[in-house]
Amino acid sequence: MAGLWLTAKLDISESLRAKWFFFYALIFGGLVVGLLVFGVTESRIMGITGLSRLLVTFIQITMAILPIFVLLSTVRSLAGDREAGVFEYLLALPVTLGGWYWGKFLGRFIVVFLPVFIAMFGSVLYGLVAGLDIPWFHFIYYTLLVISVSACFLGIGFMTSSLARSTDVSQAVAFLTWLLMLLFLDLILLGSIIKAHAPPETVIAIALANPLQTFRTASMMLFDPELILLGPSAYVILDTFGHAGYMAWSVLYPIVLGGLSASVGFWVFRRGDLP
Repeated sequence: MAGLWLTAKLDISESLRAKWFFFYALIFGGLVVGLLVFGVTESRIMGITGLSRLLVTFIQITMAILPIFVLLSTVRSLAGDREAGVFEYLLALPVTLGGWYWGKFLGRFIVVFLPVFIAMFGSVLYGLVAGLDIPWFHFIYYTLLVISVSACFLGIGFMTSSLARSTDVSQAVAFLTWLLMLLFLDLILLGSIIKAHAPPETVIAIALANPLQTFRTASMMLFDPELILLGPSAYVILDTFGHAGYMAWSVLYPIVLGGLSASVGFWVFRRGDLP
């Protein structure tokens, strides 16, 4: 356990000194400031005003930015250490492979989650000072969604790092994974399945297996409880899960997927040729 925390602290300190982290934190901090400056809290869309409108906009943009940042920064972790020869020194340290692997996972999770959370919390502080109504349920649920999607793509990134033998290959695989999820997110490939007369339940199941689609649908649900924007597919989703059931599924499924992916990555990492 001590090795896990020490490895996590080391990964956090290394990430804080990296240029990508500065750029990553600047994007989310600047995003909230920009939304406040341009008066998003004063606009009205579908009856959503004030801080609720800001959080809805912020979480939708986060869905597009967070996964690719997490994947590209994470896949360099194990693959980069392998190329740098870090593994040759790892076996000489009083740290277990499990402690080192999961310590890096924990440290990287803290690093990718905190800037997004601090940005959202900063908007809440602004709302308190400005006397706005604070949508605490929105804030708490969106925080859970950020935790969920961060854990999911961290797990996928660590699995990719364990399987790839070089940084270039791991980055290419991570980018292709993100593009494939975007294809299913925008129904480009699902349209072909529908033309083949596949059952609606099958098509929607394929869509919801994509964590990006799950995250996007859940973020819509707080301001569109009936999922009108999704059209007829909303009936299948709500009939299958129910409103509360789908909100719970959207948090738990990506976490389980990320945990399984990270576990597969650890299995490959432990059995592979470390140097």
